[in-house]
Amino acid sequence: MEQPAHGDAPAGSAGEAAEVLDRPLPESVRRKVIALVADSFGSLTLGELPAPLRQYARFTASRRAKFAGNAMATALAGDPVFRQRIAERVREALPELAGALEVGSPPAAADPVDVAAAAYVLRPAGWSKLVAAAGEEAERVDAERADEAGRRELDRLREEVAAAKERARTETEQLRHDLEASRRETESLHRKLRSAQSDVKRGEAALRRVQAESDTARTEAAAQVSAAESESRRLKARLGEVEAALEASRRATREGRSVEDMRLRLLLDTVLDAAQGLRRELALPPVSTRPADTVDAVEPGRMSPKDIAARALSETDPALLDQLLELPQAHLVVDGYNVTKTGYPTMPLEKQRLRLLGGLSALAARSGAEVTCVFDGAELAAPVLLAPPRGVRVLFSKPGVTADELIRQLVRAEPPGRPVVVVSTDREVADGVAKSGARPVASALLLKRLSRLS
Repeated sequence: MEQPAHGDAPAGSAGEAAEVLDRPLPESVRRKVIALVADSFGSLTLGELPAPLRQYARFTASRRAKFAGNAMATALAGDPVFRQRIAERVREALPELAGALEVGSPPAAADPVDVAAAAYVLRPAGWSKLVAAAGEEAERVDAERADEAGRRELDRLREEVAAAKERARTETEQLRHDLEASRRETESLHRKLRSAQSDVKRGEAALRRVQAESDTARTEAAAQVSAAESESRRLKARLGEVEAALEASRRATREGRSVEDMRLRLLLDTVLDAAQGLRRELALPPVSTRPADTVDAVEPGRMSPKDIAARALSETDPALLDQLLELPQAHLVVDGYNVTKTGYPTMPLEKQRLRLLGGLSALAARSGAEVTCVFDGAELAAPVLLAPPRGVRVLFSKPGVTADELIRQLVRAEPPGRPVVVVSTDREVADGVAKSGARPVASALLLKRLSRLS
């Protein structure tokens, strides 16, 4: 059957114009529509394709959906002839669903998203209601997922509160134990102090007795001078002995406390010297390897002419990036071609790489964060020879491994709890690294931050 001219609308266009969507196409329906177009794409000849889509003619269905999704959606919405051709392929691929939609009775057991996507392409009567119903169903599912995530977060917080209470109880017990030890030590010191005070009182009493005897001796000396002088010398000598004994008693009390302090200090020095000796005995080498160094990848300058390729995607905003890089031990992982194709796509690949790596080197020097830049690997005429700039690790993915997969490996290699920031506008990359605990940011955000450094 002869196809209509590319610029002519099909016969059913006038009837379809009566139905329009009152809201944007739901994202789940949009993805399914793009998948249907990508699957039907390959059966069209180059002449049957709109001009903007001809460059994707040799792509596989999955690559078309990934790289030409927006272009296919635009052509499907604005080119009735192209949509009619895709609709014919959909009728051939899904005859039962297409027939049910044509008669206005979609299967009750069919996925609402599949029904809405097919209705959007085939445009039977009432297609806009089917699409709207699929959007409402998708919103309901998303709301249920959000509720489930909220419940999980509440359970996690409850567990954290219970753990905090347990830690507080343990710490309280420890403090109570320390307080009891301090109380016992204080009581011991009090006993020593009371003993010293008792010694002082006995000395003072002895002194008072000696003074009384001295007074008596002076009275008797008035009558007997020589005897009194002799007795006085004897009493003064006795007084000197008593004072010496009192001073010795006081000195012994002070030295007793200093001896205890000396013993504690000696014990502390012994523990410190033992720790230093153990450190010398083990002779542990310093840690020089980072988790990202364990990921299997190709370093620049070590590949064959068939090891390198270029891919990229899209963008977002900057003070946020500075805050993330200020976190302790932050690791910035950059989807290289994703950033360069967003910021300066018209430049040659070599200049794209050099410009990005120069900006990342300045950012690494200013922030102190660990920086890793990942590029896709595919066939080129010659190996990529470059000297990685100071502070930036440069990795190319191996043949058969995409940069997206290498980025996920880098994120999984990091220990839980370390702040990892991944720069990529690729939605699949962002979702994947987020599940592993990393913080995804858009390429546009990094580009804005680098523009401030230049």
